[in-house]
Amino acid sequence: MNHLTILLSVICVSGLAAGQLLFKQAAAALPAEPVLGDWLTNPWLYAALGLYGAMTILWIWILRHAPLSIAYPFMALAFIIVPLLARLVFGEPLSWQTLAGGALILAGVTLAAGGHG
Repeated sequence: MNHLTILLSVICVSGLAAGQLLFKQAAAALPAEPVLGDWLTNPWLYAALGLYGAMTILWIWILRHAPLSIAYPFMALAFIIVPLLARLVFGEPLSWQTLAGGALILAGVTLAAGGHG
């Protein structure tokens, strides 16, 4: 994977992680028992879907330039990015186990991406 493809892969997974926060916000904006109209008028949901759509197009570009076996491990970075963003944005708890697991994931992504030149 070249440097541009690596950078775009990190941007893609970061965008998907941000989409998860938008989905969380969309869920929080719904009433206790939402009806169809609540879903259809939820701007957070549209923002999340739009971001996911854009990141899907970017992902397809990435897959034109890198094998799936090399690019896909970058998606595991979401397991690090999402909890960190959830802590920053929503004040959700962040345990040492999550951080340790994230470090192991980062080591695995580095190993998987670096092993293919």
